[in-house]
Amino acid sequence: MNSRDAILSRIRAAQGRAGAPSAPETAAVATYIAAHPSGPRPPSDWDPLQRLRERALSLTTTLDEVADLAAVPAAVARYLRNNQLPLNAVCWAELAALDWTSAGLQIEARETHGNDLVGITGAFCAIAETGTLMLLSGADTPGATSLLPETHIAVLPRSRIVRGMEDAWALQRAECGADAMPRAVNFISGPSRTADIEQTLVLGAHGPYRVHLVIIAA
Repeated sequence: MNSRDAILSRIRAAQGRAGAPSAPETAAVATYIAAHPSGPRPPSDWDPLQRLRERALSLTTTLDEVADLAAVPAAVARYLRNNQLPLNAVCWAELAALDWTSAGLQIEARETHGNDLVGITGAFCAIAETGTLMLLSGADTPGATSLLPETHIAVLPRSRIVRGMEDAWALQRAECGADAMPRAVNFISGPSRTADIEQTLVLGAHGPYRVHLVIIAA
């Protein structure tokens, strides 16, 4: 018996169960896991967009809202200029076709080399309850674009705002398949921060100093 078996045996003994799990017990567990039941949740009778805005701002994420995808480059340019940030960046492939040049920006659709100061990504969804962005890594959606640059700008359709974490995972299973998990799922709740040293909050400790969200109404 290895250590794992010994620990599980002691747990089963404390529950008044003897021996290894029976076939019905194993089947019941598998059925429960496959059902992905949702546990108790707090009331969510609020507007998802308004809740996302409030929670994101409390986490030092800034927001902008535009009418459609074509308006994104101008919104990004406005944010960068207002904050005196570089006008060149890297972006995900899904955003490469936007007219960045007309907005006065130099955007390259490639993975970051580590010295890019601004990264522009999409997002799988946003979780209104916590003000969190959910990003799935992949060949065309590299996680480094949101993690390495000092400034992370995310672009998200309003329709991709869900109420809670449970809804985000349900959406992932529905669209990607329960057995098709990406290599990494990143949850981003505002700029990187730490208060390890003397409980003093420091932004940008392990990632971007700034997170800016552009929400597309249509």
